[in-house]
Amino acid sequence: MDKKRIVASVVVFLILAALVYLQVRHWRSFDWGTFWAQTHQIKKLHVLHGIALVYTAYVLRAFRWKLFLKPVRPKIRVIELVPPMVIGFTGLALLGRAGEFIRPYLVARRAQLPFSSQLAVWAVERTFDVGAFAVLIVLAIFLPSALQSIPHPEYYRQFRDAGFFLILGVSGATVVAVLISRFGEAIAQWMENRFSHAPASLGHRLAQKVRDFGLGLNTIQGPWSLLTLAVLSLGIWYVTALAYQEVTHSYGVAALEIPVSQLLILMGASMAGSMLQLPAVGGGSQMATIATLSAVFDVPPEMAASCGILLWLVTFAAVIPLGLGLAHFERLSLRKLSEESHQADSAELARPLK
Repeated sequence: MDKKRIVASVVVFLILAALVYLQVRHWRSFDWGTFWAQTHQIKKLHVLHGIALVYTAYVLRAFRWKLFLKPVRPKIRVIELVPPMVIGFTGLALLGRAGEFIRPYLVARRAQLPFSSQLAVWAVERTFDVGAFAVLIVLAIFLPSALQSIPHPEYYRQFRDAGFFLILGVSGATVVAVLISRFGEAIAQWMENRFSHAPASLGHRLAQKVRDFGLGLNTIQGPWSLLTLAVLSLGIWYVTALAYQEVTHSYGVAALEIPVSQLLILMGASMAGSMLQLPAVGGGSQMATIATLSAVFDVPPEMAASCGILLWLVTFAAVIPLGLGLAHFERLSLRKLSEESHQADSAELARPLK
């Protein structure tokens, strides 16, 4: 681990420690006996259903990546892409951001394609993910009887305002994607010239990112392909929401009988909290989930803590045993894959213009 990662990890740890301290002070009457009792009384079949749904989402991601590969590798099968998805997310869970390029790197090796092409697909895939989740959460916010029935309706106005900003953000991102698909090279050249005097070759790096994103957009072959990718992306996030529902319903108490439309808010909090994550430990995701369960849904502190940790284990960490098993079967080292993928990314950014 280099010095920058060490410093970043220390900063994240200190922030998370402060958040935990503040949360414990807020819950002065927290009862650990109640926490363990509620954790042990969960219905395990619901948890297994949640894990099965999370694995289903990985298969859907493999199918979506197959569609991205269709123009160049039409004969590749979904089953060939499932291991890169599972191993990639295992690397992300265990290594943190250091493992984020493992998926495109493994797909590039398996499909015998340049890493830059799959890094471009990865960037477009993330755009579809953000857009799909935004569509679902906006529907939850603005459809009648969705979020208005939360235990604290006073939060609804804040969610509604956030929904408007989300709509603006996704609309802006859509416009940018359309512009890059049509005028990508011109935009890249403008950025190259505009930031040519910035340190660390910023202009070249930004221009290369624009070109890679445009390359990824070129894998979308017409309106039907776009529609299929959009529907698949919506399906991935809806299946993930169902996994959240299975976990919350596993406690068998009224406080956690939360409908899917409201669980999207919980998912959004978890995603925001994941910005502060320690490798293999998490932290930010669990804290954000626990705080949202307690403040927005009136879940008692002990039950909120138990459910927040279980949600992280099911939706984020449950992939680890299968991913490690597949990596061992294919004789792959996650840490080595992480290093190779980041070296490949650096090489791509450093390559001169043709």
